[in-house]
Amino acid sequence: MIRTFLSACVATACIAVMAEAQTVAVTNAKLWTGEELVEGATVVIRDGKVTAAGDEASVPSGVEAIDAEGAWVTPGIFSAFSRVGIVEVGAEDTTNDTAAPMSTFGPALQLSDAFNPLATTVPVTRTEGVTRIAVAPGFGSSMFAGQGFIADTSGEPDSITEEKAFTFINLGEGGAGLTGGSRAAAWATLRAALADARTFPARYIASDEGDALGRLDAQALAPAARGDQLILVAVDRASDIRKVIDLKNDNQALNIALVSAREGWMIAEDLAEAGIPVILDPYANLPSRFEALGSTQKNAERLIEAGVNVAIAYFDDDSHQARLVLQAAGNAVANGVSHEDAMRAITSAPATIYGLDDIGTLETGSVGDLVIWDGDPLEVMSAPTHVYVNGVEQSLESRQTKLRDRYLSLDESERPMGFKR
Repeated sequence: MIRTFLSACVATACIAVMAEAQTVAVTNAKLWTGEELVEGATVVIRDGKVTAAGDEASVPSGVEAIDAEGAWVTPGIFSAFSRVGIVEVGAEDTTNDTAAPMSTFGPALQLSDAFNPLATTVPVTRTEGVTRIAVAPGFGSSMFAGQGFIADTSGEPDSITEEKAFTFINLGEGGAGLTGGSRAAAWATLRAALADARTFPARYIASDEGDALGRLDAQALAPAARGDQLILVAVDRASDIRKVIDLKNDNQALNIALVSAREGWMIAEDLAEAGIPVILDPYANLPSRFEALGSTQKNAERLIEAGVNVAIAYFDDDSHQARLVLQAAGNAVANGVSHEDAMRAITSAPATIYGLDDIGTLETGSVGDLVIWDGDPLEVMSAPTHVYVNGVEQSLESRQTKLRDRYLSLDESERPMGFKR
């Protein structure tokens, strides 16, 4: 029995190694590299990395290739803003770890501690071709939401690739409400917090408190305050965006990107000159709040035309529907964004914003996230036929597909009691 058990363990380990070390080759592809479209291309992935890509690439000897037959082949889609894996049912508090409204901590909140790679939303996201997600915390009792992370959608225990990829700050109406009811209070709090973080740990030797942050929060914000970590800023009004640009101009070391920026188009040239990228949702095009009176369907188009690096995401109430990022990109195309720019906004652009040089592209040295499609990825009826994460093919099964298959052709006699007439 022991010998049998050990043999099974060895066999399992070998299968795992084989899965990680498989070589993938796709030929005759309509390849979106993350930057350009190449017809009749070949892509080769070995040991989780792209080793060859393009119309002059060849399949290694002895490797069986997948003939794409002219189908679209893209890098895995990158959702630049989501809450996949930290909320199952938004209305059920026990399944929602998005925000911590009763916590006294802010920047020190590390959202990766709440991530569940086995959440039902993960395979739902993956089956739509999304292989990478940026997962952002929600705002609780502080304008500082905490630390967001980057993960893949394999569902594996080690799927988080960057635990502290960015810190998330609210400088719009919400931030004002969380700091005393005024934007002036929000900005005073931010300046004090950055000063606390930059001088950590020196000013905390004699006391656990700074002007705005406690010891742990100052320690967590320190990398961002020194320019070593991305700062995502939630902001919409043009005047608020100008204040962020001023902050960047006064502190060139800061690495800042905007989230939402509904009135960003009004000062698109200034954002481009300051080198501040924007993560936006093309569906957020109505003046639903006073800070968003300038909302327009042309926001993405005008920002891109001005030279701003734009990533597209889909924002719902809990942002756990990251799979809809492709529809959001298609909506941007319907409102003036070129197909190439929209594809860039869901592949290479998010990777660039988050400083991930080997994600979001299919070129030599890139991570082996690859999707083969049955049509144009931005067409609502298109779907993946194959999805690879780190060079390993993924299941296209989810709870939804299981329910579909169960009830699609169910015999009347097999219906559960609740479905019987």
